[in-house]
Amino acid sequence: MDYVSALVPPLVMAVAFTFLIVTMIKSQGGANKAKEDHLVDAALARAEADRTASAGNAPGRDAS
Repeated sequence: MDYVSALVPPLVMAVAFTFLIVTMIKSQGGANKAKEDHLVDAALARAEADRTASAGNAPGRDAS
């Protein structure tokens, strides 16, 4: 029976990994994709605005 106890943990991990992959694949696309795209676009716009604002206030820059 040692072989059963040796095989159970890898089998459990394989099943859990399979469920994880299936969940990741199911969550791609559809309404979730639009929500994720919106969040990424908002983050990129915020980063661009911060970069532009900090470039305008950089020391040693001409105010003209």
